[in-house]
Amino acid sequence: MKSSEGRRRRTHVIQGFGLDKRPRIAANSLPMKTAILSFLAFLCLTVAEPTAWAVSPPPDGCYSGFTTAEACNALQSLTTGIGNTGIGWYSLFANATGNFNTGVGAGTLVLNTADSNTAVGAAALLLNTTGPENTAVGADALLHNVAGESNTAVGAEALEFNDGLTSNNTAVGAEALQFNTDAIQTPPLVMLRSIIAL
Repeated sequence: MKSSEGRRRRTHVIQGFGLDKRPRIAANSLPMKTAILSFLAFLCLTVAEPTAWAVSPPPDGCYSGFTTAEACNALQSLTTGIGNTGIGWYSLFANATGNFNTGVGAGTLVLNTADSNTAVGAAALLLNTTGPENTAVGADALLHNVAGESNTAVGAEALEFNDGLTSNNTAVGAEALQFNTDAIQTPPLVMLRSIIAL
């Protein structure tokens, strides 16, 4: 008798709190299906590949002296130089001790040993060896510069044949100051090449 009376009390308490109703799972509802499929997809990806990379193969990682190198023989000779970025075939190849150089493009700053040069574009500052603080943007820009410093060339073949100690020049536009040679400009020589459409 006691056991049946205890059952009645429990049933009464359960009914009072609404716990006698079984929960309904809306297995056929769209939000539930979406949630289940999303969870399963996440679970599969987590188990299958614990490390996900945006590119394949993944980047090589950090190099000492906050240096970055990507491509065949980029920064191949680097020893003590710091803060250099070489991206492209043979970019900054000969740079061993030069600091703060950036070469982006095939053959940029290949022979460079100086500091603070920036070359963007195939063969930009290709033959620069000891000229510091040059900026070349464009294919073959400042191509033949060897020791000239503080030159800025923006455009394909701008200051292409700048050689010797030719320094402090600014050339903007394709082939601007292309044949500039052996002139130290003070104040800097500026050449802007543009096409005016009438």
